[in-house]
Amino acid sequence: MRPHFDRLYRLAWHLAGQKAEAEDLFQELLIKAYVKVDELAKIEEPGSWLSRIMYNLFIDERRRFTRRRLQTVEEAQLAGEGLAAFAGNDDPLRDTQQRDKIRALDAALSQLSDEHRLVVLLHDTEGYKLKEIQSLIGVPVGTIKSRLHRARARLREILTQSGTFS
Repeated sequence: MRPHFDRLYRLAWHLAGQKAEAEDLFQELLIKAYVKVDELAKIEEPGSWLSRIMYNLFIDERRRFTRRRLQTVEEAQLAGEGLAAFAGNDDPLRDTQQRDKIRALDAALSQLSDEHRLVVLLHDTEGYKLKEIQSLIGVPVGTIKSRLHRARARLREILTQSGTFS
């Protein structure tokens, strides 16, 4: 399982959107996988199998708790540090512009439906192939392509309206 940890944690982060929830989701996955370690050893594509379990755990948790919790001050500070590290150059104006673009993109992503946001993040950010996304969320490839196209078009619309990206 260890070779898949980084990718699985990133998936947990994208699904949950918060550090604490991502860690909880990842930990739940490890507990579920440990119980089925014999079954896992026989699987040809353990990364996809583990991703599917994590997605199902996320959906189950989302159904139980539909209310989003507030971001803690610590998480907000960590997010700000992450933005600064991402920009990482010596030009303060450029750093500020880069942070503004990242925030605008994050805000635009938050305006998408869960299905559209998930497909965009999995495909464009994490590099999952369409077939992998199909096995992960259990939706036909044609539907995934459609969601991806609509999500990108909506993102383009939101970002153009905000004037962030012209």
